[in-house]
Amino acid sequence: MSRIDAHHHVWDLDARPHTWLDSEKMAPVRRTFTLDQLEGQAAAAGVSRTVLVQVLPDLAETEEFLALAAGSELVAGVVGWIDLTAPGAADTLAALPAGLVAVRHGVQSEPDPGWLTRPDVRRGLAAVEAAGLAYDLLTLPHQLPAAIDTVSALPGLTFVLDHLSKPPIATGELEPWRARILELAARPNVYCKLSGMVTEADWTSWRVSDLRPYAETVLEAFGPERVMFGSDWPVCLLAAGYEQVAEAADELCAGLSESERADVFAGTARRAYRLPE
Repeated sequence: MSRIDAHHHVWDLDARPHTWLDSEKMAPVRRTFTLDQLEGQAAAAGVSRTVLVQVLPDLAETEEFLALAAGSELVAGVVGWIDLTAPGAADTLAALPAGLVAVRHGVQSEPDPGWLTRPDVRRGLAAVEAAGLAYDLLTLPHQLPAAIDTVSALPGLTFVLDHLSKPPIATGELEPWRARILELAARPNVYCKLSGMVTEADWTSWRVSDLRPYAETVLEAFGPERVMFGSDWPVCLLAAGYEQVAEAADELCAGLSESERADVFAGTARRAYRLPE
């Protein structure tokens, strides 16, 4: 089965600063990562196509990612960044080259838990919908109520929840995250990435059993037809290699049927992001 990795990054520290990597705990990934470094690891895991996701709130980075995708057989689409709050958001989207499949903003870093409900943000999200793109939700559990309100207000826009909204896997707590996930998943325009779990667990001692309650929650809530695998490489390297992340996803999905696994590892990403066959 040919697979799609629906979530990975690259970054070039010589091209622009990445201040989010300045803390001591991020030192293991404080270096440049390129598509060439990913290709062999992805192929070994059976991944033939990927979705490249923005790192910085920087339009120039998005334009560079789109150029990378245009010259790559691996990257099937780009989740980029634009200023959603700008009056000209629709014009910005129209001016970008082909290859953009979604937009993302780092809502997790916004101090206002209701940022997604702001009128200027909603206007930008409406522009994303009008452009025929999806929107990736990068939220923390306390921001899920605003996400629920937003996806309800924009039923025509496809939303993709990144990293299960970063539940507290390291402590083993499920609530109130689980109840909010069930409520969010009741909206049919929302998908979820089975990604980013190892870095929410204990980086040095995590086991697949630690991830299982969270993976089972999203598989139950969304169904495999709305869940997609993502590696979150190279961020995942803080806790696990690419192969380990792929193997953990395989183990977590072992109880699914063949067609359900085909959704999680390829079909869901194709539908949510409208990727070419």
